[in-house]
Amino acid sequence: MKTLPKTLPDDPAALREIILSLQAENVLLQDKSKRMEHEAQLLREKLNILIAKRFGRSSEKSDPRQLGLFDEAEVTAAEEPEEDAEEIQVPAHSRKVKSKGRKPLPEWLPRVDIIHELPESALVCGLDGHHLVEIGRETSEQLDIIPAKVQVLRHIQIKYGCPHCKQGVKTAPTPKRPIPKALATAALLAHVAVSKYADGLPLYRQGAILTRAGIDVCRTTLANWMIQCGQLVQPLINLMRDKMLDYDILQMDETTIQVLKEKDKVASSNSYMWVQRGGPPGSPVILFDYDPTRGAEVPKRLLAGYKGWLQTDGYAGYLGVGAQEDVILMGCFAHARRQFDEAIKALGKSKKGKIGKAGQALSLIRKLYAVEKDLREEEATPERRYKVRQERSRPIIDELKTWLEDNRAGVLPKSKLGEAMGYLTNQWSSLIRYLDDGRLEIDNNRAENAIRPFVIGRKNWLFSNSVRGAKASANLYSLIETAKANGWEPFVYLTKVFEGLATAQTVDEFDLLLPWNLKSAAEPAG
Repeated sequence: MKTLPKTLPDDPAALREIILSLQAENVLLQDKSKRMEHEAQLLREKLNILIAKRFGRSSEKSDPRQLGLFDEAEVTAAEEPEEDAEEIQVPAHSRKVKSKGRKPLPEWLPRVDIIHELPESALVCGLDGHHLVEIGRETSEQLDIIPAKVQVLRHIQIKYGCPHCKQGVKTAPTPKRPIPKALATAALLAHVAVSKYADGLPLYRQGAILTRAGIDVCRTTLANWMIQCGQLVQPLINLMRDKMLDYDILQMDETTIQVLKEKDKVASSNSYMWVQRGGPPGSPVILFDYDPTRGAEVPKRLLAGYKGWLQTDGYAGYLGVGAQEDVILMGCFAHARRQFDEAIKALGKSKKGKIGKAGQALSLIRKLYAVEKDLREEEATPERRYKVRQERSRPIIDELKTWLEDNRAGVLPKSKLGEAMGYLTNQWSSLIRYLDDGRLEIDNNRAENAIRPFVIGRKNWLFSNSVRGAKASANLYSLIETAKANGWEPFVYLTKVFEGLATAQTVDEFDLLLPWNLKSAAEPAG
């Protein structure tokens, strides 16, 4: 900063020069001060976000009373309606009410009756000495478990021969195995697959469990079984993909996976697992696909020939698919909501209750989700969903749009609130497309829920050793999650599938093994 001379010049021109110089320097200092203030605000937001992640709850749920603080008049009006306000009647509809207390044990579980009798000496009336007779029974139930039992199936083939010519020896054949010459039965293969891909139990832990039971099956053997099972189910994966692409609604997401032995990549680099969820009502399909990249060419390849709605998050890699003539790209309001939730967390505890603009947007988005909750509880048809959304959701959408246009100016683009507003602006046309068809969802949560078992499992087994292993994992995850979505208990389903695949040859035989075609001999998963 320049300092003033001890004595000011008498020359007006020189004095004017000094004043102009000081004014210019003052402008620069003001600009610098604003930049530093903005940087400090961004750093405070980052710190508040880190504190919220470290010590706060991860849920996006907020106190509705807190969200109402930005407009006390609106809250008051809601609590105290005017006397001559128009009465609104909502058509009656049935809702599912969750019953309180302990749920009864499933009827399909086998029962073992244990009869508790009084001793003979106690079967005498204490009043008149007569012999007591049975007048009723009281029944209570306990849930018991029989630990897993390992056994060996011995296949004994009877051989027959002619006693006269000593020729023409015949041997009874054994059933075909899912993996030729492997020790594992279909049930054991299903158990290992479900334990890893549904329950997140790594193969080395499964090997340790078998060792405690006295069975020496190394981790490498278990891994080879899973790779061969992943290849074995490929015909079913192909049929499920055809089913999924034939329906005109599809959701998609992706997450990272680490593969140690990948060509031209270091072991610490990320590859990706892509998930697609689609299929007609009553026959949902969930497919996982491994790819070393997250490039835009991957969804183009996976969705080749697809026509219809594609719902994703805001990742730009889907824009290439969305630009195709027969594909309509949809956005995810859950991601928009998450952005504004972070903007509130960025304010920190010091401003709790003063959530301002971020709270206004979040409150409007919550109203949209309230409509969707009512429709779910009503079990509304697509036609009903479309009608209700036009009546209740569209006015909220219009209000949110007006709010965005009125408030975006003056907000720092790099701040959390600015990023949330930017996301909402850039995704607006795709976010509101769910209003156009009652079959569509407000968000991409079904796809995110489908990929969650993989993410949870990844925390346990950490990585895949090879590309073959990653592809096999994708196929087995696909089969298990699709089975669960169709009401199957995954172990029961995989056992039946591996038994059927041992002999299946034609497309029709493979088709009969799909979850919606295979008849269940057990109760479905709850």
